[in-house]
Amino acid sequence: MIISAKEIADMIVMTAAVGFIFKDFFKTKKYGFDWNAFKFSCLITAPALIFHELAHKFFALYYGLQATFHAAYIWLGIGIVLRLARFPFIFFVPAYVGISGATKIPPMQMSLIAAAGPLTNLALFLIAWGILKKKRNLSRKTMLFLVITKQLNLFLFIFNMLPIPFFDGHKVFSGLIQALAH
Repeated sequence: MIISAKEIADMIVMTAAVGFIFKDFFKTKKYGFDWNAFKFSCLITAPALIFHELAHKFFALYYGLQATFHAAYIWLGIGIVLRLARFPFIFFVPAYVGISGATKIPPMQMSLIAAAGPLTNLALFLIAWGILKKKRNLSRKTMLFLVITKQLNLFLFIFNMLPIPFFDGHKVFSGLIQALAH
């Protein structure tokens, strides 16, 4: 099976946690839990995060590696605590893909696996941007969805491509440098 039941469960947990963490940005009610804001938050954030991680997974599978999607439960917990504490800026890692045997593949392939996630965010940015450029009669809610989707995916692309250790960008550039050195 390409995606296991455990991975689907992790995607659902991650979606709910991230939806909760960012729901206040879309709040329409003053009091109580705003289910519409929660659903809207889930619809905007989950695709960007899930498709990013699945791109890593599918590229790793293509190269014959074992890869599994995981919700980052500790980080999600940190994100929820920061949201409940009303911190203005929240940094957390919502999910990751565990890859077995990655040390046995050439650096260029590892670089491509790492680049797959951010490039997926770039593609989602370009799709949202293209729809916004072409369509004139979008509803206010659809327009808001596309504008935020565009901004979120551009942010995820740029942020993940920074050459900081443990980020995708570091893995991309390290792999390229190693591949070019040989």
